[in-house]
Amino acid sequence: MTVDTYTSERRSSDRFPIEREVRFRVLSKRNNEEPGTGRTVNMSSSGVLFTTSRELVPGRKLELSISWPVQLNNECPLKFVARGRVVRSDQGWAAIEIQQYEFRTAGKISA
Repeated sequence: MTVDTYTSERRSSDRFPIEREVRFRVLSKRNNEEPGTGRTVNMSSSGVLFTTSRELVPGRKLELSISWPVQLNNECPLKFVARGRVVRSDQGWAAIEIQQYEFRTAGKISA
């Protein structure tokens, strides 16, 4: 299945074509896996599709950190942090189902 095929399927949540930098880490008890990076392809309230150079195993839990395009009070960068499980993965991309999320500040508010 290609990314184009995946993005054209009908989903219960609307998907938005948001392309942002993403950093991720596999959540495991051993925690010996290297973190990874990529770019989001699209996002919805229930999931994120993103590019990756690493193969991610379906069922694994991840934490994603996505640079958010809107600033807090037009001054402070934000990041969207989500935890979830890999539901699909293929060459060059993966999709997670979001199970928990929050917005965090990504820097200091300028004076």
